[in-house]
Amino acid sequence: MTKQNATKIVLCDDHALLRDALATVINNFDEFRVIHTVNNGHELMKALTDGYVPDIILLDLNMPVIDGFTTAKFLYETHPEIKVLILTMYDSEIALIRLLQVGVKGFLKKDIHPNELRSALNSVSQNGFYYSHDTTGKLASLFQKDAQNNAMIEKAMLSEKELEFLRMASTDMTYKEIADKLKITPRAIDGYRDALFEKLDVKSRVGLAIYAVRNGIVNFH
Repeated sequence: MTKQNATKIVLCDDHALLRDALATVINNFDEFRVIHTVNNGHELMKALTDGYVPDIILLDLNMPVIDGFTTAKFLYETHPEIKVLILTMYDSEIALIRLLQVGVKGFLKKDIHPNELRSALNSVSQNGFYYSHDTTGKLASLFQKDAQNNAMIEKAMLSEKELEFLRMASTDMTYKEIADKLKITPRAIDGYRDALFEKLDVKSRVGLAIYAVRNGIVNFH
């Protein structure tokens, strides 16, 4: 296979050293070619508009401007033909489920060995998905039929409004400012807060923020 016919890759990660190192490794694989690199979801969207449309995107979960989850959702809705692999150090079950819901085809740890990286890219290219033994084990155990795991899955099914509130509650905005931003009443905000306290089993706004960070819903850059 010539490099011209190789599977096209775009890397989206705000850590330049890691991104460039990955590009070097991937370009040493005969069957793959990195055609573009970007820092965040906003730059990726522009790159797609400019014609850098790959077969596979390696997408960092935690990025400034537009994060990996929002970017993955955008790709799922606008470019479903592009296969998305998530680069992350997070591996919580809830984060995995949320990403699977928006069409992500697999997950890679950032310290992945080059041989496993090549296998992952080949698996996604040929089979349409890649799940490591670790990820497969987490998902398999999660979907075992018992009350604890059913509760875990239920937690992952947060509505868009709940996710939006959770992101804002993880900032320094007051609840009144959040209500104004969401165009709902302070009483409705109290309802979202209390419902999430119960659903996520936390007791404070700090608990909400910790949950959001641990599960890749927000990131602090």
